[in-house]
Amino acid sequence: MLKGYYSLNCSRECLYLFYTIALFLFAGIAEIGGGYLIWLWLREGKPFYWGIFGGVALALYGVIATFQTFPSFGRVYAAYGGVFIILSVLWGWGIDKKTPDLYDWVGAGICLVGVSVMLFAPRQ
Repeated sequence: MLKGYYSLNCSRECLYLFYTIALFLFAGIAEIGGGYLIWLWLREGKPFYWGIFGGVALALYGVIATFQTFPSFGRVYAAYGGVFIILSVLWGWGIDKKTPDLYDWVGAGICLVGVSVMLFAPRQ
């Protein structure tokens, strides 16, 4: 069995970080996926029910965000904005097959740093 540094035990902080990241990812998929379904319905002539599913996904995004443990609505949604920029670049690359350029990656990296500062900076 592994001990010390290589222990498989996860501290409370580790679980909290995993929970936070998972919520950001699920909310991001719901928000971007919902918007994408509505885009396809209105802009590319997909059936009406694609728009309905998109609306349901967007509503689900709003619910998922409330499970975050951060006390400030504004801070959580600002952080979501940064995470969604990164997820949108990845969505465009994976789903729309639009390869991000250097500036897309630099911008996404800056957003990730900003989100980390907002969420994990020591506060009193």
